[in-house]
Amino acid sequence: MKKITASESIQAHFSGHETFPLRQMWLKKAFDQANAQGIILKSTFTDDNAIAEFGVGKNMVASIRHWALACNVMTEDGAASGTYKVTDSANLVLKDGGLDPYSENPTTAWYAHWWLAGKGNRATTWKWLFNHVTTPTFSREDLEFPLAEYARSLAPNRKLSPATLSRDIETCLRGYAPRSTGGSPEDYAEPMLGELGLIFEERKGHFAFRRGPKATLHDGMFTYALLDFWKSAAPGLSSLAFESIAFEEGSPGRVFKLDEDSIAERLLALEDLTLGALSWTDTAGLRQVHRNINKAENLSKRMIEKAYA
Repeated sequence: MKKITASESIQAHFSGHETFPLRQMWLKKAFDQANAQGIILKSTFTDDNAIAEFGVGKNMVASIRHWALACNVMTEDGAASGTYKVTDSANLVLKDGGLDPYSENPTTAWYAHWWLAGKGNRATTWKWLFNHVTTPTFSREDLEFPLAEYARSLAPNRKLSPATLSRDIETCLRGYAPRSTGGSPEDYAEPMLGELGLIFEERKGHFAFRRGPKATLHDGMFTYALLDFWKSAAPGLSSLAFESIAFEEGSPGRVFKLDEDSIAERLLALEDLTLGALSWTDTAGLRQVHRNINKAENLSKRMIEKAYA
């Protein structure tokens, strides 16, 4: 496990999912609670009729709320403390007649994964696992001590029980590599992130990342993630080195578990994909992506739209 120095800006978050991995239609279920103005009342998730409204148990309703916040379907509404606000991206994708109204397209799962493992949004374990675990194989027990160290570095005055971290690790792993046998009927329901093939169970209780090209990861989604990473890793710079894109913490290369050749292929296609807003150069061993600000307006939104085309 790589020893890290935590950023003070990161907020540690290790609970909220009620130990349920994200399910295929849960983001859509949350989105559909919004009114015409894109507002969801917080009481929607706590009212007595929430179980009937969502068609799941009380703890699962709380889990749906958590995942909708973590995956950027809705955010805390600054204008009103009793409401959530649907994000523009969620509206673009999940509305009736939107890009993926039934949450069936793999891009929606990749988008959710990016917000969890790339940005660590209410998902500290997810970001830590994909960015800092480098061993060939690992078990839940292998991860518990280094995760506890990481958690302490983020919040030295906060006490987190080993059981909380253990449950978070288990929920994370089973979200990508569900159990094949045993457990309750709910355990058989395919987690949304399972289709991405990022983690597999090598043998019982022992997991590994599946590195290499990702057939279902659209170049548009890769570019959206690249732009998002660029904004936080090198704001204001007009170029970004290949090494950063492939290996830096929070980079598309790490978060999507891509090999160098796969990344290079995608970067070569950037100029055509973005109509010249981004371009790739490899001169005298200096490999970089360049950004043309004059052509980059609304580029992230355009890339998301391409990812569903």
